Amino acid sequence: MAHPPIHASDNPDVEIYDTHHIVPVSTYLVVFAALMVLLILTLGAAMVDLPGPGNIIVAVTIAMIKALIVVLYFMHVRYSSRLVQVFAGAAFFWLLILFALTMADYATRGWTEPVR
Repeated sequence: MAHPPIHASDNPDVEIYDTHHIVPVSTYLVVFAALMVLLILTLGAAMVDLPGPGNIIVAVTIAMIKALIVVLYFMHVRYSSRLVQVFAGAAFFWLLILFALTMADYATRGWTEPVR
């Protein structure tokens, strides 16, 4: 529920509205449940041995989903202006680029057996 308009001190004809979005507790509970399910998925994925870089791909994918949920709800980007959403999306896209470059480096290394 928005607060009543407040008149600006410089010009009483200009109204300023409070634009804070109040998130219900039920939304936070659903987000918490989703993060707990993803945590259990992360633990399950850690116990499965996938071929090649499969484990890392699954773990990073789950971590990215958790990060996206945190950014959208706990940082309130979902309820922010379009400009904030664009910059948050650009930052997230940059993070994807960095992960892709890291995975490309990881996948193309010539791994050797450890020295005993």
